[in-house]
Amino acid sequence: MRILIAEDDLASRKYLLKILEPYGECDFTVNGIEALDAFLLAIDEIKPYNLICLDIMMPKADGMKVLKTIRQIEKQNGTADAQKVKIIMTTALNDTETIDNSYDIGCEAFATKPIDAEKLIKVIRKLKLIE
Repeated sequence: MRILIAEDDLASRKYLLKILEPYGECDFTVNGIEALDAFLLAIDEIKPYNLICLDIMMPKADGMKVLKTIRQIEKQNGTADAQKVKIIMTTALNDTETIDNSYDIGCEAFATKPIDAEKLIKVIRKLKLIE
C-alpha cells in the first residue's frame, strides 16, 4: 500500500508515520500544495496512493481545498470509484459542520486529534486497505 501523510505539524507527522509505516510505503508533505504535487506525481508515475491522511489546517492550501481538488482530478480523469484514493481527514477541529463538509466533498473517514492508533487501524481495515 502507498500512503501519503499530509501534515504540517512535525509531532503529528511522526506519530502517523509510526502507526502507518508497518502497513506500507509512506511519503509525507508539510503543506497543501506539496500534497497535491505528490498526488499528481504518483499518478504520473503510475504508482498512485491508496491512502492519504490529510490534515485540514495546513499552510498554502488547507486540507478541504486539497480534498476537493483531488476529487475533481479523479473525476476529470474518469477514475472509477473503486480506484479512487481513500482519504482520511485529520484535524484538531471537532465541529459538525467541518465533519459534514469533509464527507460531502468526498472523504472516507475523519480522525480527530489526538489520533487514536487503534481506531485509525480499524478504519483502514474497514476501508479494505489492510487485512
